[in-house]
Amino acid sequence: MTTGAAPASERSVKVIAGLGNPGREYERTPHNVGFDVVEALRGQFAAEWRTSRRFQARVARTTRAGEQVLLVQPLTFMNLSGTSVREAVDFFKLPLENMLVICDDLNLPLGKLRFRAKGSAGGQKGLRDIIAKLGTEEFARLRIGIGAAPDNWDWADYVLSKFSAEELPAVEQAVAEAADAVLVWAREGIEFCMNTHN
Repeated sequence: MTTGAAPASERSVKVIAGLGNPGREYERTPHNVGFDVVEALRGQFAAEWRTSRRFQARVARTTRAGEQVLLVQPLTFMNLSGTSVREAVDFFKLPLENMLVICDDLNLPLGKLRFRAKGSAGGQKGLRDIIAKLGTEEFARLRIGIGAAPDNWDWADYVLSKFSAEELPAVEQAVAEAADAVLVWAREGIEFCMNTHN
């Protein structure tokens, strides 16, 4: 999918892809918690976003403990997240153990974090597209609970609605905890995070 690849010196990069939808109208919605986590990390790193046409994403780069880290916010909208992620994997010739995908999960209570080393999409359409584009379920993901849709709500409407004022403190705490947990993943790997954070 790419016309070139990263120099060998950059192929040890860790890619952290937070899923969401671009645009101010989607800010502070359940479907954008993945975006929120990588934004929190960008702030910690004091890195700058730039738009990458190659990756069809906003990206921010930094070095942590001697390792290159690339934060990715796909601009393809949630359901086509795999397009952006596949471009990054191809460009860096990335071993999939060096990639973490962060997304929302309707099946977890609000604010609950769950690392997984692999697995199905579980109904999350961004994950589903990444699995389809990569042709494998063998990549790590951090799911952030957004709770089930309220009674009489369609789930598709719920994930694009704004969090309520009552929900925001729990969401903000979960995003901060997730950002810290991602740094642990970058140092220690997915198995360690599954044992300590789930």
